[in-house]
Amino acid sequence: MIQLKSVREIDVMAEGGKILAATLQMLRREVKPGMSTLDLDAIAEEFIRSHPGATPAFKGLYGFPGSLCTSINQEIVHGIPSKKRVLRDGDVISIDAGIRFQGYFTDSATTVAVGTVDPETARLLAVTEESLAAGIAAAVPGNHLGDIGGAVQRVVEAAGFSVVRDLVGHGIGAEFHEEPQVPNYGKPKRGLKLVPGLTIAIEPMVNIGGPATRTLPDKWTIVTVDGSRSAHFEHTVAITETGNRVLTAA
Repeated sequence: MIQLKSVREIDVMAEGGKILAATLQMLRREVKPGMSTLDLDAIAEEFIRSHPGATPAFKGLYGFPGSLCTSINQEIVHGIPSKKRVLRDGDVISIDAGIRFQGYFTDSATTVAVGTVDPETARLLAVTEESLAAGIAAAVPGNHLGDIGGAVQRVVEAAGFSVVRDLVGHGIGAEFHEEPQVPNYGKPKRGLKLVPGLTIAIEPMVNIGGPATRTLPDKWTIVTVDGSRSAHFEHTVAITETGNRVLTAA
């Protein structure tokens, strides 16, 4: 069931979203060759818990062990932080984080270049972030979920990349995953109509190669089947009477 939020509830989510935005800003600055993904996880958890009332949403969610999902290169999402996963110059890392604050969740992700990356990888990051902006621009009252997905898909495919179809965005609020699902592909004016009070996580996942995915034996990490690199950007967005409000904006 879709749970529409009051203005007060959206304000609370926005407060949590500010903490989450600050967390990802800080982590972007921390990323460097030689550090492990477990290092990033520890930094994030300490920072989040330093804000009264804020806790890492991912820790223990469905049994996940970390405060972050840290996914390197061909890993699309849900990479488990580990001291054995050490960042190297030329890598890219998707950092996905969530916060629970005063009973409400927010979710956001960014993909960061480690040192210097090749031009195609740099273009992947730019296009994926552009596709998120296009999806957010389409998330206004009177539009439909298909408008969001279609906007993302057009940007990605015009650049010659592929949209991951096995994974989608989602509603969010009192629960981390709520209805509706928010695909990153679609056709305008199709799907659920967007109304004020709807809060959703829009999260394009984009591959340089094909869209096919598989899950590693750890039962969490999802990778590209063809080994091509992937990028992931995400914001939590509220549909409002006048347009939208990005709750996890820096």
